[in-house]
Amino acid sequence: MTIVLTNDDGIDALGLAALFQAVKMVAPSMGFMTLGQHSSTIITVAPVEEMSGCGHQVTTRQPIAVHRRSDVAYAIGGTPADCTRLALSHLCPDVKLVIAGINAGGNLGADIYISGTIAAVREAALHQIPAIAISHYRQGRREIDWELATRLTQHVLTQLLARPLSPKTFWNVNLPHLQPGDPMPAIVDCPLCRQPLPVSYYQDEQGFHYNGKYGDRQRDPGADVEVCLSGQISVTQLCI
Repeated sequence: MTIVLTNDDGIDALGLAALFQAVKMVAPSMGFMTLGQHSSTIITVAPVEEMSGCGHQVTTRQPIAVHRRSDVAYAIGGTPADCTRLALSHLCPDVKLVIAGINAGGNLGADIYISGTIAAVREAALHQIPAIAISHYRQGRREIDWELATRLTQHVLTQLLARPLSPKTFWNVNLPHLQPGDPMPAIVDCPLCRQPLPVSYYQDEQGFHYNGKYGDRQRDPGADVEVCLSGQISVTQLCI
């Protein structure tokens, strides 16, 4: 059985390395066992460069370059959705789970229509493969503690992989940006926020520049934006 890891931040992103460590710790207890000393059930199939904000774009009118970095890692010259498509159709045998992340930035509410991270797992769900997207809300210019993100991801995966998942649905997980010394956050099942993203621009001689503040977005009470930005782990089950 194979677990495919992907993202939209690129194959060399720190968040993808953190996700690999979390999955490696959790997989054996969930029945995803390594087959031998030199083999692994965890395969990385990720874009060769950052593709943030590309949505569910796919490549159909030009070749997609595939570079095999190792027995368990492929760098793809395409989008996150391309990565999932190639993994399921050609690169990985017997895929049982697709996990995308850890995205450096939240994918909450309306973000799901923009995010390449979400597109990668949505594509898996379309093929009836269980899938989980994991993102880390970033507060202002504060750096993300990737060691902590690994521990939080391990914590939430242990719970989610023990739950049944209906066909053509997937999990969307968002980790909060904690302060040093904060306690382990609660895992909160919550709906998707339906409010729009902040729409704000300034104009100069070059045109219009977006300057909306992510943290100032409107929030439905009890929905994923409010849950995550208040310091808890938001978990939302999304349906195709």
